[in-house]
Amino acid sequence: MRSYLWFLAVIVGTLLVAALLSYPLFLLIHPLAPTLRFDKIATRLWQLLMLLTLVLVVRRLRLYSTRDFGYGAPRPRWLRQFGKGLALGVTTMVPVTVSLLALGVRVPRADLGALALGGVLLSAALSGLAVGFVEETFFRGLMQGAVVRDLQRPMLAVVLVAVVYASVHFLASTHIPPEAVRWSSGFDLLAAALRNFAHPAGILDAWLALLSVGVLLGFAAWWTGNIALGVGLHAGWVFIMRATVGATGADVNAPRHWLVNPDNGFLGWLVLAWTLLLLVVVVLSRDRFRAWRRGY
Repeated sequence: MRSYLWFLAVIVGTLLVAALLSYPLFLLIHPLAPTLRFDKIATRLWQLLMLLTLVLVVRRLRLYSTRDFGYGAPRPRWLRQFGKGLALGVTTMVPVTVSLLALGVRVPRADLGALALGGVLLSAALSGLAVGFVEETFFRGLMQGAVVRDLQRPMLAVVLVAVVYASVHFLASTHIPPEAVRWSSGFDLLAAALRNFAHPAGILDAWLALLSVGVLLGFAAWWTGNIALGVGLHAGWVFIMRATVGATGADVNAPRHWLVNPDNGFLGWLVLAWTLLLLVVVVLSRDRFRAWRRGY
């Protein structure tokens, strides 16, 4: 569990340090950039601390090779598996969008022209690629790889990492006006970030959906020996989700609106059920994915 605890310490420790240092940093930056919000300063500080601390943990755990980061396969194979994952990600998430539209849970935006739609699709594609590469490198490459080596129990490692992966998506943000910022505002932000966990019923559907997604991506990395397939899947799923949310609106009066989490607008019971079905298919096809590890 040593590696798992190190990565948890990175997340929790940097949150606490960012809460402590965000106020003095605000005092330095606000006179120079009055329009920059306190919560944005705190968020960027946390991201910077995460990056710096992660570098130290990577050295501590001796995660030096490209394989440790999830990029150990030969480049042609890695790119080929990434492309297959991207196609599968888009293909397997489109049915969710179609279902939400058919059920009236989401409705097309009447005010969205062709140019604006193109902007939505481009933004969704770039977001999908960024999220896919960053999150898979951290969670399934570095974290899961290190935990698997420590525990020698890949199934348990996949689940443990998936729990963290699902949970960090619910670190909420809040806006504190500049005139209300004080020395304890960083901890106020931290308390707000954790408020979702004080009322778990409100996030249960989306959290379980993300947990199942994390397990599926964990299996993909475990069986193929790299994160190429997972990066492609993740990017494809995020692309479809962001494009759907951007090009449609939620109808809270629809009879089946409970299928999606109101705060997320896409994740929820429907995505959970669909992902569990995909998990069954993936588990039954695991020998094919293991063959990808050998380059077939």
